[in-house]
Amino acid sequence: MAKLKISEDWTSTFVGWLVILLVVFQLKPHWPSFSWADSEALMNRVFTLDNVGHALIVFVFMFVMALLAGVLTGKRAKTVAASFPVVFVLTLLAMVVSGNKFLKDWGFETVIFSLLIGLFISNVFSIPRWLKESLSSELFVKIGLVILGTTVLFDDLLKAGALGLIQSCVVVFVVWNFCFWLCKKMGIDKEMSLMLSSAVSICGVSAAVATAGAIKGNKTKLSYVVSLVLVVAVPMILLMPGLAKLLGLPEDMAGAWIGGTIDTTGAVAATGAIYGDVALQTSTIVKFSQNVLLGIAAFLISIYWSYSKKDVAVEEKPTLKVIWSRFPKFVLGFVAASLVFSFLVSSEVVSEAKPILKNIQGMWFALAFTSIGLETNFRSLITSENRRSTVAFLGAQAFNVLFTLLVAWLLFGVLS
Repeated sequence: MAKLKISEDWTSTFVGWLVILLVVFQLKPHWPSFSWADSEALMNRVFTLDNVGHALIVFVFMFVMALLAGVLTGKRAKTVAASFPVVFVLTLLAMVVSGNKFLKDWGFETVIFSLLIGLFISNVFSIPRWLKESLSSELFVKIGLVILGTTVLFDDLLKAGALGLIQSCVVVFVVWNFCFWLCKKMGIDKEMSLMLSSAVSICGVSAAVATAGAIKGNKTKLSYVVSLVLVVAVPMILLMPGLAKLLGLPEDMAGAWIGGTIDTTGAVAATGAIYGDVALQTSTIVKFSQNVLLGIAAFLISIYWSYSKKDVAVEEKPTLKVIWSRFPKFVLGFVAASLVFSFLVSSEVVSEAKPILKNIQGMWFALAFTSIGLETNFRSLITSENRRSTVAFLGAQAFNVLFTLLVAWLLFGVLS
C-alpha cells in the first residue's frame, strides 16, 4: 500500500486552518502561565500542579497536530511520536526562561532561547540519528505562519489613522529597498538579503520567518537573522527614549518614531511605555500597522522569488504554470487567514480566539527554532558572509532610525 504524502506547503495550510477552526469552534486549551519575576513566583505560579496540568493539555493538543502533519508529509508516525515530546520539553524550558520579567522587559523572545538551547545540546552532545532525521523545523514554521495570519488584521491599519498608515507604507517600502540595495552592494546573497530587508523594515522576527518560508530560505541563515534582530533590539530600548527626550519630541511623534524603527513588538511596547502613555499607544498602533503589511510583503516576495529562480535546464522565463508549482502555497493560507479574520469573522469571535491563536502560533515558532538549533552546528553561524550581514543590518537600521524620524516629524509635526 502506497504511503500517503502531501507537500509540506499544503500540509501546513491544512493543519494551520484545522487549528484555527478548532479554536473558533471553542476548542481552546487553557494556556499555562510562564510569567515570573523571582524564584517564589516561579514555584507558586509556573510550577504549580494546575499549571503543569495546563501544559500537559497543550502538549496533547500540539502532539496530535504535529503527528497529523508528520503523517501527511510522509513521515513515520512512530518517529514523530518519539521525537516530538523531546522537542516540546526543550521548548517548554525555553518558554519558562523567557517568561522571566527582566528578560521580557528587555525584549528577549522565546525563539532566541529555543534556538540557544537547541544549539547548546547539538554542539555539546551527540544527537541520536533518529531524532535528527525526524525534526520538522520548516513544517512547524509554516504552520505557525498560517496561524499568524489571524493576528495580522487590516483593522489595525484603520486604527493607525491616515498618518500612521502613510508612515508605515512609506517606511516599509523605502527601508526595505535601501537594505536590499545595501546588501547587494556588499555582495550578500539574495536569500539573506531578502530576510534581512524584511526583518529590518517590517516586523523583525515574524518578517524574517515569513520571508524564509516564502523563499524556502536556509535555516542557518534564518537563525542568524533572528538572533541579530533580537540582540540589536536590546540597546534600542534604552537609546530611543533618551534620544527622543534629547530632541524634545512630543509623545505622539516619539511613539511613531519608536514604532517604526524597533523590530519586535514586545520591545516597541516596552520602549513606548518608558516615554509615556501616548507614546506607548502610538508606537504600538504604528507597529501593528507595519505588521499588517507583512502579509502583502510575503505574497509579493513569494511571487518575485518564484519568478526569479532559474532552473539549470530551463533558460527561458518561467511560465505561470511553473511559477505556480514553485509558489509556496502556505502563503495563501496565511493571507486567507488574515482576510477572513479581518473582514468575515465578527469582532467578538476575533477578540475571543486571537489570544489563544497567538499563543499557539508562538509555540509552533518556538518548536521550529528548537528544532533548528538541534540541526545546526554552531560554527556554521560564524561565517564571513554573516559578518557582512551584521554590518548591512546595522547600516540599514541606522538609515531606518534617521529616515523614520524624518517621516514622523513631517507627519506628526509639520502636517498634523
